[in-house]
Amino acid sequence: MKNLLPLLLLCACLSQAQNTIPANEGIQSPVASISDVSWISGHWLGEAFGGTVEEIWSSPMGDSMMFVFRLVKDGEVSFYEIGHIKEVGESLILQLKHFNRDLSGWEEKEETVDFQLVRLEENKVFFDNFTFERIDENAINLYVVVKETDEKAEEIKFSYKRKE
Repeated sequence: MKNLLPLLLLCACLSQAQNTIPANEGIQSPVASISDVSWISGHWLGEAFGGTVEEIWSSPMGDSMMFVFRLVKDGEVSFYEIGHIKEVGESLILQLKHFNRDLSGWEEKEETVDFQLVRLEENKVFFDNFTFERIDENAINLYVVVKETDEKAEEIKFSYKRKE
């Protein structure tokens, strides 16, 4: 598990990748509401990091959408995430926490990994180095910039299909 941690720490802004946008210091998030991203809701399956990835996103309720994520590799859970997109002021923020398969946390108790909203389009939502793209009603892509080393970052693509 320790070898996955550097891969999953998100890069603040080492490089701009093709499908993601970094939140530069002082950037103002666009006006948005949770209904603008309601198309993310659903049960999604795909492949990444040499295993099966699964995300379940709730429908909007209470000015937020919650999610859970897991990576299953070689028949075992590698790690989980839990988080939400929520309205803050007149915009949105994506926040998450990571957990090992025994539910021990990666982040400190009071800490979350936060992604500021950078841009909103009809079929894309750009958070800081984290993008959701709607392909159609049954397919979405997520793009995340991950830090491999202090000098190198890479954009990872997650292609998801809706679970029936």
